[in-house]
Amino acid sequence: QVQLVESGGGLVQPGGSLKLSCAASGRIFSIDHMGWYRQAPGKQREMVAQITSVGNTDYTASVKGRFTISRDTAKNTVYLQMNSLKPEDTGVYYCNADIKGSSTTILSTRYWGQGTQVTVSS
Repeated sequence: QVQLVESGGGLVQPGGSLKLSCAASGRIFSIDHMGWYRQAPGKQREMVAQITSVGNTDYTASVKGRFTISRDTAKNTVYLQMNSLKPEDTGVYYCNADIKGSSTTILSTRYWGQGTQVTVSS
């Protein structure tokens, strides 16, 4: 099976930086889209950033210019560099990945990590 394991969350002051990592392991033939979502207390989960297999990226408006998503294909890992953090960036951050388990798999399956807490507070 497939597991996604996130790391890098924590407590940071406003204006600070954090880098999240998410490593996929298990039965993986290829990974298409990878992305980061977040969920603040009392709010719905929202897309933060996503990256395609060829490196095209997309960001929600509130993080453009501050966050950068990247991936290491050889390591099956996606990263989220977060700079100039604001209190409104606080939440649980989840990664996802669309994975095919073999060369004969037609449709990819979306897997999710368990989430990592990011708290921006003075």
